[in-house]
Amino acid sequence: MKVEALDHVNIITDRMEETADFYAELLNLERRDAPPPLTPQNATWMFDAEGRAIIHINTVDCPRAYDRDVPQGALTGALHHVALRLQGYDEVKARLDARGAEYQENLVEAIGLQQIFTADPNNILLELNFFAG
Repeated sequence: MKVEALDHVNIITDRMEETADFYAELLNLERRDAPPPLTPQNATWMFDAEGRAIIHINTVDCPRAYDRDVPQGALTGALHHVALRLQGYDEVKARLDARGAEYQENLVEAIGLQQIFTADPNNILLELNFFAG
């Protein structure tokens, strides 16, 4: 047995349109309808350039196989952050600036890593990682 990769992150929100727009505009993710029995009214998936649905966005009333209370608005709750590996540091920073978004930058020189920390419209903390080379 081995873990191959992080498959996806699921976000439950009462702001589906705004959340999908955020990820599309900031990270160039492509919005597509989720598969049945989900509907375009209760779920949308955000795909990366390789066609992987890495972010699943569901409405609060979307049916779930495992349901639980999901309080809205607290910064990421028990999940501290979601980290994504990216390219295009300056472009992402410019997009955040254009949105008037708050963010923090960090540099881990020992491993050639630039980071940007920002929150999405649901207050989910994102760690955006840009490795040199």
